[in-house]
Amino acid sequence: MLANVGVFAAWLGPIQVLLAKQSDAISPGNKEFVFGLVTGVGAAVSVVANPLFGAISDRTRSRFGRRVPWVLAGALGGAVGLLVLAGAGAVAWMLLGWCLVQLFCNALLAAITAAVPDRVPKLQRGLVGGWVALAQTLGALVGVGLATVVGGVGVGYIACAAFLLVSVIPYLLISGDQQLTERPALVWREFFAGFWVSPRRFPDFGWAWLTRFLLNLGNALGTLYLFFYLQDAVGYDDPDTGVLILTAIYSLCVILTAVASGSWSDRLARRKVFVTWAGVVMALGGVVLAIWPTWSGALVGAVVLGIGFGVYLSVDFALLTEVLPSARDRAKDLGVINIANSLPQVIAPAIAAPVVRFLGGYPVLYVLAAAVTLLGAVLVRQVRSVA
Repeated sequence: MLANVGVFAAWLGPIQVLLAKQSDAISPGNKEFVFGLVTGVGAAVSVVANPLFGAISDRTRSRFGRRVPWVLAGALGGAVGLLVLAGAGAVAWMLLGWCLVQLFCNALLAAITAAVPDRVPKLQRGLVGGWVALAQTLGALVGVGLATVVGGVGVGYIACAAFLLVSVIPYLLISGDQQLTERPALVWREFFAGFWVSPRRFPDFGWAWLTRFLLNLGNALGTLYLFFYLQDAVGYDDPDTGVLILTAIYSLCVILTAVASGSWSDRLARRKVFVTWAGVVMALGGVVLAIWPTWSGALVGAVVLGIGFGVYLSVDFALLTEVLPSARDRAKDLGVINIANSLPQVIAPAIAAPVVRFLGGYPVLYVLAAAVTLLGAVLVRQVRSVA
């Protein structure tokens, strides 16, 4: 949980505040394009990095375990990337720094995520998914808080890097990570072919991947330009503080719903109904932001989105662990699932930038986000092997 807080602080502090401010400072007349370029290229790196490092960690033999080495390497490399961003004064350096953050933090995330199906029984995964969702939300709050409170873009990156390194220390020291007694044979052709999980052979895995992709695309469209939404559409005088306030409200709502809904899902042994209604609630939050572009509307939208996203994060995570094709390749398969988290970050800037600038602005963007989210919520019913 602590390692998850750290890695999401390292991601969301920059995404929600620091990269937007840096883009505005470097290219004020073209800030949306620069911000979308940096986040999109970085997300493309994460699409490859997460399943690749997951597969490598599945095959890692060390006396410290198979996950610990990649948690350490990911934290160190991610911190280096944040330090590069701290000194970046041009778009090229922003691209380099953010790609390093995405590369190494995805190595960390792939390893830490696989620890759940490694060690948690199925009937407790809803509860544990709730704690993971809570950690991600706290990471967002910590990251935005550090980016806002410490003062200055460069210092904000340094603070996020320091927190990332500190957050993984307990896992590294006392996790009791299991050692791999026998490394699976590595045949390179089979290794790379394994990144394709056939939706025909494993249809539930395919539907779970698609619904997660759509829900994350809707979320990415809705949150990517939050800083600029407050600055340009709402007209909020201090968008830094505004993002922090909205993140705090959103986080509180996630905290109130994530663990409770995950535990409730375990008791009922049902997943899909929770994910469906969570998506409906999240879509409603997007509609609120579309039709009510005021500070009051943003506050209501944060509450609604937080309630829906808390339920979604905890229960959908449990659902995903129950449709994995192979116990041997859990980290790799979860890495393939995580492409459904990363790929929307590549696609969202390409969609959002022209919508905001030429196709109707923020109302159209948030209606589109709501529609995509609702589609994902409906399609989760196609998963057959999970109740």
